[in-house]
Amino acid sequence: MAPRAYWKGTLKLSLVSCPVVLYPATTSAEKTRFHMINRETGNRLKQQMVDSETGDVVESDQKGRGYELRKGKYVEIEPDELEAVQIESNHTIDIESFVPSEEINQRYLNHPYYIAPDGKAAIDAFAVIRDAMKDQDRVALAKIVLTNREHIIAIEPLGKGLLGTTLRYPYELRDEDEFFEDIKSPKITKDMVELAGHILRTKAAHFDPSKFKDDYETALKALVKRKASGKTIELPEPEERPSNVVSLMDALKQSLKGRGGKKTAAKSHARRGTGRQRAAKKTHRSTARHRKAG
Repeated sequence: MAPRAYWKGTLKLSLVSCPVVLYPATTSAEKTRFHMINRETGNRLKQQMVDSETGDVVESDQKGRGYELRKGKYVEIEPDELEAVQIESNHTIDIESFVPSEEINQRYLNHPYYIAPDGKAAIDAFAVIRDAMKDQDRVALAKIVLTNREHIIAIEPLGKGLLGTTLRYPYELRDEDEFFEDIKSPKITKDMVELAGHILRTKAAHFDPSKFKDDYETALKALVKRKASGKTIELPEPEERPSNVVSLMDALKQSLKGRGGKKTAAKSHARRGTGRQRAAKKTHRSTARHRKAG
């Protein structure tokens, strides 16, 4: 059974329209989350809004919205004044144009949503719009209002339904020149580029998200489980950074031979072994001291 719809409205293509529902295509429900707690009581903490000048706690009926005109100077905006900012429609996705998907820069992609027909009566019109888009191999651009904000949404066929991805506005993107203009253009030999090309070809693969493993999330779950069962948490030894300087050409050659990864793995294994030996020695010394004290 599908979860509760995030948004309900009408999808329109010229005079063809059908009721649709939107569902978030992503979720963070499975991620490990922590709460702030009182170390002394173990109780969860709650946040309060505090006046930045007086330090007094502000109750809910005293809270308002303000836009900062200049440092410390705000103009207060009332809720009914916000509602006066009219948006054409809160419940319609009106397709305005169709563009080639390759023309949409990846930086503009924001949040993905699944779009499905709302009820049996909407299926025919929905299928017509979906299948027409499949034949044209183009992405629809439309406007949608989500949480009182107007967004541009890119819509494309996905299986039996549609995938809608909200897009960022140009003012939300930073200019890449701000970050790249200081990058120098060194002289790289043709041999280096060819070697790097060989490495790329040896690592050629297909996009398969099922192979993505969130090692940090797995480690967090293991940490929580171990701590909850009363077991001690052993802190790992800090990794030593390699101090030897290898020339770029040598690094490329070693990478092509597959020796770089093996050496790194071997060093990591050796460090883990050394860490275990140190931990064992500490435990042995601690046990010996307790015996003497007894």
